[in-house]
Amino acid sequence: MRKLLVFACFLAIGLVQAQEVKPLYEKAGDMVKVTNFYEDGTVKEQGFYKNKMLAGTWVTFDKKGNKTVMAQYENGKKVGKWFVWNKDGLQEINYEDNVIASVQSWKEDTKIAVK
Repeated sequence: MRKLLVFACFLAIGLVQAQEVKPLYEKAGDMVKVTNFYEDGTVKEQGFYKNKMLAGTWVTFDKKGNKTVMAQYENGKKVGKWFVWNKDGLQEINYEDNVIASVQSWKEDTKIAVK
């Protein structure tokens, strides 16, 4: 019984210390900018809402602060070019009417000629 009581105390202390970092909401013209955070306080994602729907550019970051996704929304629907960074390289996903229209991938070792 005593071990159970000690375990319950440690669990309660852990829950109190592991408080969730609440999102930050900021007015930006006719939109609301939202910033969501990881538990350690680093930025997880940032984006906008307009009329309670996803709008504009949304950017997602890993825990080290590296950009992992850059997405576009209009009236809550996926539109335009999305960019997804992963360990293999970069993917460009083109959305039309909330549906994937095309996907282009670049490996990290891809050479690009610039004139």
